[in-house]
Amino acid sequence: MAMVGRNLVAPLLVLNLIMYLIVIGFASWNLNHFINGQTNYPGVAGNGATFYFLVFAILAGVVGATSKLAGVHHVRTWRHDTGATNAASSLIAWAITALAFGLACKEIHIGGHRGWRLRVLEAFVIILAFTQLLYVLMLHAGIFGGGGGYRDHHEYGAGAPGEPKGPRV
Repeated sequence: MAMVGRNLVAPLLVLNLIMYLIVIGFASWNLNHFINGQTNYPGVAGNGATFYFLVFAILAGVVGATSKLAGVHHVRTWRHDTGATNAASSLIAWAITALAFGLACKEIHIGGHRGWRLRVLEAFVIILAFTQLLYVLMLHAGIFGGGGGYRDHHEYGAGAPGEPKGPRV
């Protein structure tokens, strides 16, 4: 069962990591041009929700990419403690991505001229909100939980392998 979990989580993990890195790139480019006052650049300033959307999109990208690095560590070690860490960081990343998702929906609803970079960023954030939610649900459902605790029991005890555990006199 552990190999099934690893084989299912790895592609979703890689997909989300790549998408979060793309979100960081597009959001930072748009935010840089917005801060520099280059709002006459085509598609930088969409409407009143753009600035807030960009801030939350870059925050979601950074937190999401960091949580995916914790996920890579969990897939590599596959223990209960790394699974709990991965689930917690992924839940936080999804919460921030959900905030960015709401702002993306608000920005689309308000309308106005939005360039292709801003529209791509909106699409990536919307897709990430759902793929990250799927990832979090799978982690919390226990499908990808660690397989039986610590792998190397002797590393966590008080003595060397084969020695009785307990205080040394």
